[in-house]
Amino acid sequence: MDTPKAERILLVDDAESTLEVLRRNLESEGYHVRAARDVPEALNALNDHPVDLVITDIKMPKISGLELVRHIRENTHDVEVMVITGYPNVEGAVAAMKHGATDYLSKPFTDTELLEAVRRVVERLRVKRAGREALTGGGQPWGPQPWGILGESVAMRAIFAQIKRAAQTHATVLITGESGTGKELVARAIHYEGARARAPFVPVNCGAIPHELLESELFGHVKGAFSGAVTTRAGFFLAADGGTILLDELGETSPAMQVKLLRAIQEREIRMVGASKARRVDVRIIAATHQDLAAMVKRGGFREDLFFRVNVIPIQLPPLRARGDDALRLAHHFTAKYAAEYHRPAPTLSPRALDLLRGYDWPGNVRELENVIQRLVVMTEGDTIDAPDLPALMRCAPRGEPLGLERTLAEVEQDYMRRVLARVDGNKSEAARILGIDRKTLRAKLKAMEGARTP
Repeated sequence: MDTPKAERILLVDDAESTLEVLRRNLESEGYHVRAARDVPEALNALNDHPVDLVITDIKMPKISGLELVRHIRENTHDVEVMVITGYPNVEGAVAAMKHGATDYLSKPFTDTELLEAVRRVVERLRVKRAGREALTGGGQPWGPQPWGILGESVAMRAIFAQIKRAAQTHATVLITGESGTGKELVARAIHYEGARARAPFVPVNCGAIPHELLESELFGHVKGAFSGAVTTRAGFFLAADGGTILLDELGETSPAMQVKLLRAIQEREIRMVGASKARRVDVRIIAATHQDLAAMVKRGGFREDLFFRVNVIPIQLPPLRARGDDALRLAHHFTAKYAAEYHRPAPTLSPRALDLLRGYDWPGNVRELENVIQRLVVMTEGDTIDAPDLPALMRCAPRGEPLGLERTLAEVEQDYMRRVLARVDGNKSEAARILGIDRKTLRAKLKAMEGARTP
């Protein structure tokens, strides 16, 4: 697999000092950076050099950054745009996103906030690029993989068909599945496959925002609405106007918030905190959760009417353990990906390692698999990843074994130690190495286990 190219970024700002700070930070991350001090210079740069991402200030002399955003979206569809705005002018950023900007960053921002925002946009670029390469035979060892979602199993081909059907409508979609199965990727695929592809896609993790702040974050607030509201601020619904909003982890919302979301979905309007009038919004709703909302409805933990509103088109993502050999295909893919990222030859996965990867239950799904492979690529010194290199749990835990939630932590630990000892034929030194403890500690634990069984 070829090394992923470094993204080409064009910076546009009339402040030389800002350009220099942005350039220095982005070049330190390996991006190829060019700079322009106004919109005409930026247009010349776009004509002369390929660009993946434009980061532009909104307020500039003569021609505003908003005009640049509009020009790029109308003439250069493959270029992503991020706008920079002063904090009191978030409405300007919302206007820019309606014209096709992908993201925005409010001043003042830290170097870390800048790099995180750029990484988000770059990740979207890479997902879209992977999808295009797969569809045009870009050298990937897979069949057609739309939208950068990798999978060849029967279960995933059914999901691809559901994505295409959902994208042809404006109906609300509910994506369910265990953590790590790729719910946000599917939501993005539905958005970018549909008629709103050029409008914003705004993901919101409802479970990561404190309950008391979620209403303001979703719907925005007016100046003076509460202590600390020193300016009027648009929320995520307004940022997504014309596009799609993903309400991730919807099951984590409070009953009071569920009432407000129900109204927003039914009436297609929102009321900013502290505002006297509601505002119309044209937003497609995609909800996602790892929880069983139908069961929550029966227990009284989720509103039945909201469940019916979001469950118009249900998409249930399969866990990785139900996707056949997709786990092995993904393991090869991530091995090549991280080897290229760390500029080293891609190690080979041995047959024994592949057998263990195939047999593992993957409770964390694709996210867990990617993290494991990334760690192995970093930590394996040779050119082969073998069974002993894998985490101890993968070498010992049989697939599909129930969790045994009725047992105490001590009982689970004891059972695990017995299984490890059985796998290594009673070799206490090897068992201690797998368990991550020294031999003396293992002997003490085994002695305590024997003592507990003695009447």
